[in-house]
Amino acid sequence: MTTLRETPYQRQRIIVQGIVQGVGFRPFVYGQAMRRKLSGYVQNDSSGVMIEVEGPRQALADFQRALCEETPPLARIVTLTAKCIPLRAETSFVILHSEAGSERRALIAPDTTTCDDCLRELFDPADRRYLYPFMNCTNCGPRFTIIEDVPYDRDKTTMRAFSMCPVCQREFDDPGNRRFHAQPNACPICGPHVTLLPLFPVGAGVPCSDIGSGGTVERHDAILEAARLLASGAIVAIKGLGGYHLACDALNTEAVERLRRRKQREARPFALMVPDVETARLLCHISDAEAQLLQARQRPIVLLRQRDHCPLAPAIAPDYLTLGIMLPYTPLHHVLLRAFSQISAPDRPIVLVMTSGNVSEEPHCLPG
Repeated sequence: MTTLRETPYQRQRIIVQGIVQGVGFRPFVYGQAMRRKLSGYVQNDSSGVMIEVEGPRQALADFQRALCEETPPLARIVTLTAKCIPLRAETSFVILHSEAGSERRALIAPDTTTCDDCLRELFDPADRRYLYPFMNCTNCGPRFTIIEDVPYDRDKTTMRAFSMCPVCQREFDDPGNRRFHAQPNACPICGPHVTLLPLFPVGAGVPCSDIGSGGTVERHDAILEAARLLASGAIVAIKGLGGYHLACDALNTEAVERLRRRKQREARPFALMVPDVETARLLCHISDAEAQLLQARQRPIVLLRQRDHCPLAPAIAPDYLTLGIMLPYTPLHHVLLRAFSQISAPDRPIVLVMTSGNVSEEPHCLPG
């Protein structure tokens, strides 16, 4: 980091590289500057984030310290360089529109599991995003899956097809809102919604004609119908982050065996999704470290030692002593699992097979 001249009032140009786009870094910088009454601007470019900031030398030093030590949860700084530049006597700090450069070196943030704040909204009947399966904020949601170019802005993502409604736009523009400059911001009024399509035969006893009027169901009714189909022994393809999962009731022996035949997967275990750690404990022995790993932001599939007399269908993991289990990581998963639990017997574990949407050894099917 460049040593700054010992002058009482300075302007710095700060270049930050790493995972600093799509993670709430610009709103974070804005807040830190406003807190210290600094002037200047912040903007994304093709290599990362550029900041010009002006104010008392001690305030600037404190500002740089905060950039390194108080970063947003999803941000990762690789390099930070600063140098003094001429004063401009500005009176405000602003977030400028992104600027594309000749070199594309910005790192793209990964998709991230739904945060606790969004989960509280998701299941709050008084919230305007109640049960909305595509909610997100600056600390969670899709990033890598939706971006098409850098610098990261809404018009360079697949969300550009959805214009924000006035309420979402106010959230986006409000420095005090946790969705300030959240590029994928959306709600049931202006954002994408769920559709259930009967693309393939859904299995014994569940004809395609049962799937709603005209064969298509939309919005929350689609999730309720998908839960009903799963409970009836159907296989449902769920479009998620980065691809599709094929899902079925993990306690339904016939459904699991049918899924094996269709995937042409003879013996490899199927991954499972459960709503919470407590459900996972009904199936497996789980240490504190394993429980922590299950709940990590990356939502990995964790290999856990299976309990004796586990109620799962035998074809889940034939001849294996472990199960691969993960927790839900999108709002759609959370809402679907809740709907599935509401129509299931109260004493049975809520467990779905969640396996990749492809025939074994073939490329994965990707969202269109």
